[in-house]
Amino acid sequence: MLHPSYTDLMEVVNSEVEQGEQPVVQSRYSIVLATAKRARQIIAGEDPLVPDKGNTKPLSLAIDELYKSKVKIVGDESDIMED
Repeated sequence: MLHPSYTDLMEVVNSEVEQGEQPVVQSRYSIVLATAKRARQIIAGEDPLVPDKGNTKPLSLAIDELYKSKVKIVGDESDIMED
């Protein structure tokens, strides 16, 4: 099971959207695309923006970064930006 849940991740990503505006992320698919892209960046050599507690997998690091608002999904769901 994924921790945090998809619902929790969607709430964090959409937390800065004002009421009445369209959410940045509207589906779990968007979360999957964004975290996969960030995980590929980490695999390619970019430094994680959260502490690596040993042998943490790149996807887990990407999820943690998104949950802690270290990266943001901007525009197209597959575009991410470091905070």
